[in-house]
Amino acid sequence: MNSIYKDIAVAAPKILLPKKGTDLSKWAVIACDQFTSEPKYWEDVENTVGKAPSTLRMFLPEVYLEKETPERINERLSNITSSINSYIDEGTLTELDPGFILLNRKTKVNESRKGLMLALDLEQYDFTPGNKSRIRATEGTVLSRIPPRVRIRERAPIEMPHIMVLINDPKRTVIEPAFDAVSKDAANLVYDTDLMMDGGHIKGYFTPADSSVAEGIISALRGLLAASEDGFLFAVGDGNHSLATAKKHWENVRETLPESERESHPARYCLVEIVNIHDNGLQFEPIHRVTFGLTKEKLVEAANTYFASQDIKFTEAGAFAKEGTADGSQTILVTTGKEDFTMVIGKPAHTLAVGSLQGFLDSIESDSIHTDYIHGEDSVRSLAEEDKLGFLLPDVSKNSFFETISKEGVFPRKTFSMGEAIEKRYYLEAKKI
Repeated sequence: MNSIYKDIAVAAPKILLPKKGTDLSKWAVIACDQFTSEPKYWEDVENTVGKAPSTLRMFLPEVYLEKETPERINERLSNITSSINSYIDEGTLTELDPGFILLNRKTKVNESRKGLMLALDLEQYDFTPGNKSRIRATEGTVLSRIPPRVRIRERAPIEMPHIMVLINDPKRTVIEPAFDAVSKDAANLVYDTDLMMDGGHIKGYFTPADSSVAEGIISALRGLLAASEDGFLFAVGDGNHSLATAKKHWENVRETLPESERESHPARYCLVEIVNIHDNGLQFEPIHRVTFGLTKEKLVEAANTYFASQDIKFTEAGAFAKEGTADGSQTILVTTGKEDFTMVIGKPAHTLAVGSLQGFLDSIESDSIHTDYIHGEDSVRSLAEEDKLGFLLPDVSKNSFFETISKEGVFPRKTFSMGEAIEKRYYLEAKKI
């Protein structure tokens, strides 16, 4: 791995892209963990790709994981390894010099979202809550989800990231000026394509590691680090478990290497897209809850017990409060589908309303009471009824996002979604590991 900037946990990778002339609208496919309940989506992707070169041949859509036999899954994994090797041997994948890609993603939801492709040092990433590493998880990591993913990764000679990592750059010093500079020269353009299945459009511009643009990126990242109180530079927004998988794979590889080879080995560095949390095209949406088997009466009784020391009260539905009210209270809107009311926690123990609510819902989970996690207020209201209560949560503030991670360690599970499904990363770039 060339051009390592150890102080900021960054490396300039040798990015793999499809050779010129490849139909990128068929090459780029959405992340494997999207549309997992919609097999029709993936059937349409298969029909769109046909026999064209495509990243579809280099990953396993998770829609198949619980629906196919282990034998069929193993067959798919073997085909994936074969496809990757063929794409490398035949020159379908070509390697750029060490450097970065600045990109702009447009969707029907947002006109523009800027990103920066670089590699992060897995030695400086820790998903343990409360750690003080440069790179930190934003949600709890389910350890049981890692070994199956490691088995997939260890069979592949390359990685394709759907990981989006956030930086806290309110003055827009890192990505935005670099994109403006590199996009002025059409010779830097390395991809420009529509994305299938309503994914919008994406453009990417390459800048080598020895360019003035790259030097500006590194200098600006060092500036962000200097402004951080506890060394926190990168927050994993999407793909927490994918990065955790890369970390575990690297630890396995590391044990087989002499000390002299560990710093530069490509498996130590994971390719990701960096996004400024303050980018206007990045939308944070709360993930709401619907709890089955819970009536209003049961809720009031159980909540009064659980929140007894936190000044709990229920009121008629009024203004839907946001996080960070002047008096420190938290307000959660509850609906039965026909009636709305509010649960107000006057002296909450958790920084966020979602944390307070999740702790309570976990405490009442039973064979007869369980919770589903729902995107969109309309969906919550359509599901709620007398014995299925909907809980509508306030937005997660971008301004307090990094502060909350520093203080709480990680967000409660299913706290937020970064945009809609169609805005998630498409596999396009890759890197040898």
